[in-house]
Amino acid sequence: MVEVDNSLLGKEFLEMAFDRCIKCSTCKYGYKNFEKICPSGEKFLFESYWASGRIRIIRGVLSGDLEWSDDLKDPIFACTTCGACMDSCQAPHADYIVDMIEALRELAVRHIGPADKQEFLVSRCEENCNPYGKENSDNEELKKIYNLPDKAEWVYFIGCTSNYRQQSLRDATLRFLKKTGIDFTLIDEHCCTSPMIRTGQVSIVKEYMQYNIDQIQKAGAKKVITSCAGCYRTLIKDFEKFGEHYDFEVFHSLELVKQLLDEGKLKFKSSYNKTVTYHDPCHLGRHMGIYELPREIYKQIPGLHLVEMKRNRNFAWCCGAGGGVKIGYPEWSVEISRDRLAEAKETGASIVTSTCPFCKTNLSDANEKFDFEFQILDLMEILDQLDIEILN
Repeated sequence: MVEVDNSLLGKEFLEMAFDRCIKCSTCKYGYKNFEKICPSGEKFLFESYWASGRIRIIRGVLSGDLEWSDDLKDPIFACTTCGACMDSCQAPHADYIVDMIEALRELAVRHIGPADKQEFLVSRCEENCNPYGKENSDNEELKKIYNLPDKAEWVYFIGCTSNYRQQSLRDATLRFLKKTGIDFTLIDEHCCTSPMIRTGQVSIVKEYMQYNIDQIQKAGAKKVITSCAGCYRTLIKDFEKFGEHYDFEVFHSLELVKQLLDEGKLKFKSSYNKTVTYHDPCHLGRHMGIYELPREIYKQIPGLHLVEMKRNRNFAWCCGAGGGVKIGYPEWSVEISRDRLAEAKETGASIVTSTCPFCKTNLSDANEKFDFEFQILDLMEILDQLDIEILN
């Protein structure tokens, strides 16, 4: 057995590569009608760009049969880590394929560095606490605008993409939370660390995780809510994976919406007479198993006609933004979204909706670049357009 460096956070996942994958190729297609599911494999059409090939790369570099070189960067980093391979694989390691790829990236960063421009995800965080390089917002101004206390039962964890790129989603969520009457506040956030983890750049991850935990605890919160699928996945799964534990509960905003509907406390006073198709975010769907919850909400909105794309739920085609692809391979990233919007066009919908600001960003970029003429809206933005009543 090859010895794996104990200092690697992904050590246990790298070790899986030696006795789990038999290259059966089940990971290459969705078992429902054998649809294409892997953006990376379909783009490059070479074994190294499929999950099975990346597992072979792990074996090769650890055994010494494969030398580290820049030629390995694209096979390792040109992957959205969407988890479609994880869903299709029927082997015992299926649930850990994305962990294995992220561990390979951690190893690659040590030897050859990340893909082009991905290093900015760390340097910008070190300078401004967010991967966009925007001046850090401590959210104090937002607290004044929405008259929020310093301490509360809930913290709305906005997330970098909503706070610096998709403010309309952020503000729609804030308005909804105010309408509900829940006791909530905001904190001076650091990046949740998802972009760094996805690209194997883990040098400041634990520091940032502990900072955010400290800020939430300082606010006295027992519950954290976010409208970002990436933050949601990271707060629940990755904090535990990295050994950072906390005593608060984490919710996606749609879970609160569904709870209010189930309790009869959320009433719609207007209609939304449009045809809508829902895009499953990878971090919410395949990574967290949440498929029906958003659909149940859309179906309760008066007048809204929900239609499905051919590939949906666990078979959904990725938006193309995740895994560091948006910054490392920007042109290809938008091409992946183009394919998704072409599929949406077949449904006859005028609106493509999702529950992730990163999906919204990339789908919007493709919508504009390729003239699809959709409206791209988050669920919270649709709710914001409706006249709603909250019954206490």
